[in-house]
Amino acid sequence: MATTTRRQFLQTSALLCAGTAFLPSFAFSKYQPKLSFSTLGCPDWSLKQFTDFAAANGYKGIELRGIQREMDLTKAKDLSTPEARKETMKIMEDKGLLFVDLGSSATMHITEPTERQKNMDEGKRFIDLAQQLNCPNVRVFPNNLPKENAQKAAAFELIINGILQLADHAKGSKVNVLVESHGDLVHINDLEYVMKAIQHPNAGMIWDVCNMYEITKEDPIDAYHKLKPYIKHTHIKNAKLVGDKIQYVLLNQGDVPIFKAIDALVEGNYQGYFSFEWEKLWHPEIGEPEITLADYPKAMSAHFEKRY
Repeated sequence: MATTTRRQFLQTSALLCAGTAFLPSFAFSKYQPKLSFSTLGCPDWSLKQFTDFAAANGYKGIELRGIQREMDLTKAKDLSTPEARKETMKIMEDKGLLFVDLGSSATMHITEPTERQKNMDEGKRFIDLAQQLNCPNVRVFPNNLPKENAQKAAAFELIINGILQLADHAKGSKVNVLVESHGDLVHINDLEYVMKAIQHPNAGMIWDVCNMYEITKEDPIDAYHKLKPYIKHTHIKNAKLVGDKIQYVLLNQGDVPIFKAIDALVEGNYQGYFSFEWEKLWHPEIGEPEITLADYPKAMSAHFEKRY
């Protein structure tokens, strides 16, 4: 497990102190956006570090995608026992924060029976944990899909059936199983087909605008209009192409029309969280969380004050 250096600690502490002077203000907007960030963006931070930072920088929610590089949240020391969960929930309550999504690694397109069962079991464990944390959402995802139409159709059925099984496991609770627009499942028509086939009260989708646009270049307005009934959570980030590679950048610096998507959500009276997903764990070369996680609420605030 990585440890925090004195330099990193001092940087974080300084930004926490400074953050209170720059909390985002949405006072001029009738619509009050709820902001969260994914711990994917701060993979080495402790629970105390990321909750302190969230509270100091105007966030209301935390999306858990690993804690200090432990990706199976049911094994993370802050969540692995009833006593640890109780203490964690007290920390969240004291800081006015909520858990808004648990990011599992459960993939829904797997065909091999043993591996598929392993993924389904993880999804169920995360649903059970979400109930204990009063967290409304659990993320699952597809990745690489076959190119040939018949095999692709079979993969869609695996995804649909997997989500239905997990949604049935969540039935009677307040937890939603959400499939993220991710991997090869990013075209509007494909997502609409999958979501229409699911139609379960405990199922929905995470709209990752950047994941979709960087591959398909489909208009976010078209995506929103077709997928609106299913969107219960969002992943907000921006990127640009450098050569033939996607490079993640601050919200105002990318090629993705992210604010067009945000405005569509606002105008559609979206009630979920705008969750900043900075993929630092997967791309260690990108900006440090002390900078990027502080920039996001400021960029959102500037947009809302100008636009609304």
